[in-house]
Amino acid sequence: MRSRTLTLTAAAGAALLATAALPSYAAGTARPASTKEGSVSAADLLAKVTSCSQLSNGKYRTDEETSASIPVCGKNGAVFWKADLDIDCDGQRTSKCNENTDPWYQDDTAFHQSNGRPLKADSLPYVVVPSSSGIWNHSGAGIRGGGVVAVIYNNKVQYAVVGDTGPSKIIGEASYATAQALGIDPDPASGGTDSGVTYILFKNSQVSPIESHGAAVSLGDQLARQFIRDN
Repeated sequence: MRSRTLTLTAAAGAALLATAALPSYAAGTARPASTKEGSVSAADLLAKVTSCSQLSNGKYRTDEETSASIPVCGKNGAVFWKADLDIDCDGQRTSKCNENTDPWYQDDTAFHQSNGRPLKADSLPYVVVPSSSGIWNHSGAGIRGGGVVAVIYNNKVQYAVVGDTGPSKIIGEASYATAQALGIDPDPASGGTDSGVTYILFKNSQVSPIESHGAAVSLGDQLARQFIRDN
């Protein structure tokens, strides 16, 4: 994970406005996003996260230059936060994710595929969690690599896995593939969105193998239905 500045975030917002009416992004890489994956709607999930029982000891920033305003909140069976979405292109080097396309590119992820290789950001939907700190310890809260996340944006639901860790004081980042599926510009240098994304992370969940998006959707749908029942 990398940090975004206010200038870059503002530029990304302007780019999104400029391209909102186009059928695809300038790079021609985005695909249309479906309303949801699985049987649970964005509206049903969002209805359960309207209030926050804060778990974190303090709040996170969305970028290096913003103030700390994002808490990690607790619900039965899950934690959640509402933030921006910066593009993570780390992991295996591909035509979309490499040193030339991404100024912050790193060739590794905190969690690896079943064959030991880093994850592929441009094909696997994954979410970045803050590294454990005095603010919040994700592993102590039952959030681990390969855990299932429901990412919600603009009335769309995308299931992802916990795939990487980032700075200990910044929150709000997901892989190229996650953004693309949600209809967010996935360009690692200028894409993303500066608000409106909800991340619901299901406690003590595990997708196996971590690189199977189909497994994430299947387990995520099951956990989302349970989350609706329990909250």
